[in-house]
Amino acid sequence: MPRLAANLSMLFTELDFLDRFEAAASAGFEAVEFLFPYDHPAEVLRARLDRFGFRQALFNLSPGDWETGERGLAIFPGKREAFAASLEQALGYASVLGCPKL
Repeated sequence: MPRLAANLSMLFTELDFLDRFEAAASAGFEAVEFLFPYDHPAEVLRARLDRFGFRQALFNLSPGDWETGERGLAIFPGKREAFAASLEQALGYASVLGCPKL
C-alpha cells in the first residue's frame, strides 16, 4: 500500500493554510508536506502536526524572490549568504517539525 503525504500547498486550497491540516486528517492522511512553511512560526506548525497526529514528510528551503522567478538560491554565486541564511532557517524549522527531508 502506498504511503502518501498531503501536499498542503496544493491540496485543500479553498481553506486557509492552517485549516488544511484538519482537512488532510479528515481525508485519512498520516503525513503532510508543503512548499514553504516560513509564514508561520515552527511551533505553530508543530502544534498542528501534533493535534492531528501527522508526520512532516518534507518542505523546501526559501526559493528566494518568487515574484521575479527565483526557485532556489544555491545556483546564484552572488546569493551565497542568502542561501546560507535560508539553510539555517530551514534547519531550525526541520528540528522543530521533526522533518527528515528538505
